[in-house]
Amino acid sequence: MVYRFVVLSDEDESFVREFEFLDSHTLIDFHTMIQDELEFDKSQMASFYLSTDNWEKEEEFTLFDMGTGSSTMEDAVLEDVIFRKNQKLLYVFDFFNDRALFIEYTGESKEIDGREYPSCTNSKGIPPKQVVFGGTSRKNYTNIVVSDEEEDEAQVDDDLFFNGEDEETLSDFDENIEPLNEEEE
Repeated sequence: MVYRFVVLSDEDESFVREFEFLDSHTLIDFHTMIQDELEFDKSQMASFYLSTDNWEKEEEFTLFDMGTGSSTMEDAVLEDVIFRKNQKLLYVFDFFNDRALFIEYTGESKEIDGREYPSCTNSKGIPPKQVVFGGTSRKNYTNIVVSDEEEDEAQVDDDLFFNGEDEETLSDFDENIEPLNEEEE
């Protein structure tokens, strides 16, 4: 039996992928297919979660045995994991920012002779970036070049620091300004 799935992203409405798997494939096969199709870095962690109809996480399937009682993707056969039409899964691919792909089982069909499974049957839109760094502070960093050669040492701009001679005196405040008084009771 062939299981069909649609994969969506909440980051870009134009992103859609549709996949077909044999019922004997595992979630590790699904993981590998997503990684290959979206050109993700395979060294990054990822997990599948069974989810409710409201996309709330339930049972987790990890890449490796984490010793936390979760199942592994390798042990999760699709025919054992998918138990109803419109079964929903989350594929968390960026744990730091809790970003995921939304996967829905859309039905089944008979195997087509000559077709390789798993397969991507529909590919639209640009996939989300695999890892995103939060905030803008990361963009403010510049490359720092360190060299052992004396001639490359950075010169400190003396104008940046006060050495007592460069200080300018501030003009006196206008004495006509009345000081702020706290409210009288």
